Amino acid sequence: MDQPTLAGTPLDAFHVCAFFNSREEEYETLSPFFKEAIDNGEKNMHIVNPALVDDHRARLVASGIDAPQCEICGQLEVVTWREAYLDDKGEFDKDRMLAVVDRLTGTGRDAGFSRIRIMGNMDWVFDDSDAVPRLIEYEAEVNEVLERNRQPAICVYDMAKLSGAMLMDLLRTHPLTLVNGVVQENPFFTAPSEMVRELKRRQSPDAPLNPHSESNA
Repeated sequence: MDQPTLAGTPLDAFHVCAFFNSREEEYETLSPFFKEAIDNGEKNMHIVNPALVDDHRARLVASGIDAPQCEICGQLEVVTWREAYLDDKGEFDKDRMLAVVDRLTGTGRDAGFSRIRIMGNMDWVFDDSDAVPRLIEYEAEVNEVLERNRQPAICVYDMAKLSGAMLMDLLRTHPLTLVNGVVQENPFFTAPSEMVRELKRRQSPDAPLNPHSESNA
């Protein structure tokens, strides 16, 4: 039996954590998903490393997507980390990003597009370890936004850069995972409200040492 791939997966309330070992593996897996959106008359929004915007567009073109034309007609929007995740000071603002996703997938959805597929490359967080707790809280809370607006989002992570603790937290905040090109329901997924409560407890001055702390990763 064929294993489920990203393209063709039902997209309602779709929040997947995609782990890759290389950029080649990433684009080989994701490009058919992006092209499926174009073929279906849907919109792609890609949040990427500002240093790799041109490379991203070139890889889309190499996969058979007419990126320049898709950007002109609005089917493709490529933005940088600073334009999406980071504020004017270059810091991650969880509430700002939740509002952006809500606007994009809800009332702000572009007229004429039945669906917007969001892909966010998350490598920016590895340059700001202090942002990790806020990011994990965001990953938990954005599930409710995507569920409410019935839209799909993919969070892309470089497997080599993840600690054991962060990997476990990411697994607990995504209902689906994508590993080795295969989409799977995630048995570690924790309800957003429960996960947020746990994260708040961790931040309490009286909180015990996190059993999944870096020292134990």
